[in-house]
Amino acid sequence: MLVNLKEILKIAEEEKNAIGMFNATGFDSLQAVVTAAEELNKPVIIAHAEVHNVFNDVSMVGPAMVAVAQHAKVPVCVHLDHGTSLDMVYKALRLGFTSVMMDASALPYEENLRLTKMITEAAHSMNVSVEAELGRLVTGEAGSAETNVEMKAEDFYTDPKEAEEFCQATGIDALAIAFGTAHGFYTAQPKLDFDVVKNVAKATGLPLVMHGGSGVSEEGFKKSIANGIRKINYYSYMSKAGYMAAKQVIESGNTNYLHDVEYAAMQAMKEDVKKAIKVFSEK
Repeated sequence: MLVNLKEILKIAEEEKNAIGMFNATGFDSLQAVVTAAEELNKPVIIAHAEVHNVFNDVSMVGPAMVAVAQHAKVPVCVHLDHGTSLDMVYKALRLGFTSVMMDASALPYEENLRLTKMITEAAHSMNVSVEAELGRLVTGEAGSAETNVEMKAEDFYTDPKEAEEFCQATGIDALAIAFGTAHGFYTAQPKLDFDVVKNVAKATGLPLVMHGGSGVSEEGFKKSIANGIRKINYYSYMSKAGYMAAKQVIESGNTNYLHDVEYAAMQAMKEDVKKAIKVFSEK
């Protein structure tokens, strides 16, 4: 069942849990994520990140994502993750995505607000939801460090008052915030500031989004959800699970067929996604 982000996050708010968002970088991961959600009978968000477009162009994988969502047995939102260019955001809207993230967080505040408001007006006219971001994670979407060595992670955290003004001015449906997580693989457990989550949730009244969800402890997820996180982006460790399974099949020497490798990777990713969904959705 194809739904938009606002609809799916309403389920999360009613149940006081979070919906997992998983990047579909190809048809194997797309199958893994939706099958996992169906087996657990849980809603899910599948996403295409602009930074992944080099691996699978949205014009090819996008229609497949929408079709899979339409035929799924559970509510599925099709989301553009970290849309940094207007061209990519508008392309996703034309392809039938039901949610887009206008990520102008690297730009000055006023420009972020202007671009986000413009996209929100266009998207809402098509019944498409919009996510935006205030604050910065210490790594970029591709996992590269973005911080100056002299700066601390707290320097990037989302400011509640600024978030309130931003959300009211733009009319967005969900806000991604910075409170201690990072994209990519963690070298140590992240130190999360749950007061940031609580204060931004209170100030904005909107569902909040955790980026860089891979590697956060179960306790970290639970506390984040208790304070207002309703969407959790999870990809790196799902991808690693698929990679390790593929590596094992290749090194076994038992097959020369790529489809055997891809199937093993898909199954491993599915099981990892199921574990994540259970953590996000169970009290």
